[in-house]
Amino acid sequence: MSITLTDQDKLTLRTAAYGAVTLMSAADAAGKPHKAATEGSIALSSATGLVGHVLAEYPKDMKLDSKSVAAIADQVLPALTAAVSLLKQQDPAEADNFRRTVIVAVEAAARTHQGRPSPTLADMTRKITEALDAA
Repeated sequence: MSITLTDQDKLTLRTAAYGAVTLMSAADAAGKPHKAATEGSIALSSATGLVGHVLAEYPKDMKLDSKSVAAIADQVLPALTAAVSLLKQQDPAEADNFRRTVIVAVEAAARTHQGRPSPTLADMTRKITEALDAA
């Protein structure tokens, strides 16, 4: 099955994936936000398949509203749902690949602490997972 993604579709995927890492980093403000961002971004750059090709181009035109974590979430959580939905319409396997890629990136971002993630990181992980599963 051939997938056709518009430039806007690709921007949605990139905003969703990199935005999820940004949310994890923002939720870790009291801990190691730069390390969370780095680990999450490395995970995204390790993606394969169509998702890997799309994420290989960092979203230079992505503009996250960074006034607050809530403002970032208002952009990113719907983008996660939209990304999975548009991929499901064209290739369910690629939608699964995207979901797994984002989950790995979120787990990598949360893993920067010894032991279990903080309650804040655990809650943000839940919100991201729910947005991925809402499609």
